Amino acid sequence: MSAPKQVRLLHGATSHVGLVREANEDSLLVSPPVFVVADGMGGHDRGEVASALAVEALAVVAGQEPGDARATADAVDAALRDAQQRVAAYDAEQRAAGARRFASGTTVVSAVLSTYDGAPVWVVSNLGDSRAYGTDGTSLVRLSVDHSLVQELLDAGSITPEEARVHPERHVVTRALGASGAVGADHVLARLDVAPRLLLCSDGITDLVDDDTIARLLAAAPGPQEAADALVAAALAAGGIDNATAVVVDVVGWTSPDAGRRDVPQVVTDAATVPMPVLD
Repeated sequence: MSAPKQVRLLHGATSHVGLVREANEDSLLVSPPVFVVADGMGGHDRGEVASALAVEALAVVAGQEPGDARATADAVDAALRDAQQRVAAYDAEQRAAGARRFASGTTVVSAVLSTYDGAPVWVVSNLGDSRAYGTDGTSLVRLSVDHSLVQELLDAGSITPEEARVHPERHVVTRALGASGAVGADHVLARLDVAPRLLLCSDGITDLVDDDTIARLLAAAPGPQEAADALVAAALAAGGIDNATAVVVDVVGWTSPDAGRRDVPQVVTDAATVPMPVLD
């Protein structure tokens, strides 16, 4: 799969074990136009294997024939199903070898540059609480919605965003690849004028770096590698209690012919946790 001819992609990526963990269970993929961050779940067995299998399966999407956003989302779903089978097979091998109740798992967030009605768009897909953000340098838009207990409490109005950041069960995810069984990812579309700079990251960053700081660091960095480095450095400076991974992508060489057109679905910019379910 190749990027739309109108654009060029610049990218940077940084992953750090953090200051507390002994191993880095995060995995990432930078294979334009496909970008992925997978966060192996520390509460499960060998999360780094599950995250690596997820990235390996999604790498196949980069080698496929280009298609529109619907075809792209279908390709991501197929890759995630394949990853689910690989993780299940790995778990079965470990249990057969004597590791009873062995269950590995990982969250996944991906972005693939595709097309919608002839215009280039990001197809953003996620399982779990690894996140995708877009910025135009002046505003930050969350392009994914966490699959987590805390997010459900937020949606129900039971807790505030401030309470969510310190909630004792903030790391409980409600969807993931692997341990929880086969589930479907959410897919959303983002116009390039909304996300000319794209961020994918693990919760080792978002648990320690608030959205305002993320926006400031993304806006200040001259290039995507500097942005990725700055975000991971900020997580380390805030305690580095988890693995921290950031992938940043800049889209250059394309200008919207009509920034006000409505045939490409709009991202919600005034409520960062509201999903944009344009693909079933």
